[in-house]
Amino acid sequence: MAATGAVGSPGRLVQYVVVRSDLVHKLSWPLGAVITQACHAATAAVHLHYADGDTQSYLAELDSMHKVVLGAPDEAALSGLSESLTQAGVAHKLWIEQPENIPTCLALKPYPKETVQPLLRKFKLFK
Repeated sequence: MAATGAVGSPGRLVQYVVVRSDLVHKLSWPLGAVITQACHAATAAVHLHYADGDTQSYLAELDSMHKVVLGAPDEAALSGLSESLTQAGVAHKLWIEQPENIPTCLALKPYPKETVQPLLRKFKLFK
C-alpha cells in the first residue's frame, strides 16, 4: 500500500512506538533519556525490517513520515504487548536498555494503520 494520502486514509503507513510512561512519572527518568529510548527502538525496527515493502514506502516519503507514540503503564504491560504482537505476527523491536537489562519501549515496523491499530487500542497517547 502506498504511504501517500491524507492522515487516516486507507493504507496510511504509520510507525507505532510504545513507551513505558512509568519511567517518567514514577521512576523519575529524565524526559530526554526516555525520548532516546523511543528513538533507539524506532531506528532499530526500521533497520531490522529495512527490506520490507512497507518500510521502503514509508522511508520514500521521508518528509511525511507518520509516527504515533503511545504509553504503556509499566514493564508488565509493555512485555505483554510484545508477546501479543509476536503471537499476531506483527514485526516489532522491544528495546531493552543495557547494561541495566530494562525493557523501556517497543516500536513496530511501519504498517498500514488499520492493520495494527486494533492491537494497540488499549494504549493511550504518551503524555
